[in-house]
Amino acid sequence: MTADTHYITPMDTPFGTLTLIATDRGLRAVRWPQEMANRVRLPDEVTSQPDHPILRASRLQLQEYLDCQRKSFDLPFDLRGTEFQESAWRALASIPYGETTTYGQQAARLGRPKAARAIGAANGKNPISIILPCHRVVGAGGDLVGFAGGLDAKRRILEFERANVTSNG
Repeated sequence: MTADTHYITPMDTPFGTLTLIATDRGLRAVRWPQEMANRVRLPDEVTSQPDHPILRASRLQLQEYLDCQRKSFDLPFDLRGTEFQESAWRALASIPYGETTTYGQQAARLGRPKAARAIGAANGKNPISIILPCHRVVGAGGDLVGFAGGLDAKRRILEFERANVTSNG
């Protein structure tokens, strides 16, 4: 664990109250209310600072997303994972808004067609859900599987995006 200062702020959304966490390098995590702290390990001390520039930009872009004015995000990240995990997380940003892909398809796009399970494990540790849209990845049969916010939140986010694509088509 590094000695970086971690800044936090809550954000109410239709999907639940999220906790945004940043360092001076970038957005570090989006934490769901019911999720266990083990997905993103933080130092014992964090600083509540809603006006931190990265947290302010993150809240603004998330609000634009919720207001159907934004379909992708442009934020600096402070990702901390293996090289494979980070490549899987960054690849999530290329999944089009309102669409889904499978773990196998994501693995193939990364040049690792037999790594669907490894992609699933990496996505399960995605620290920045919604912004790096792991909710757009589904099981091979189209089943909703795995999401830090729970499957109900995953379903609601996908429905929200699909309705917005349909209405703004």
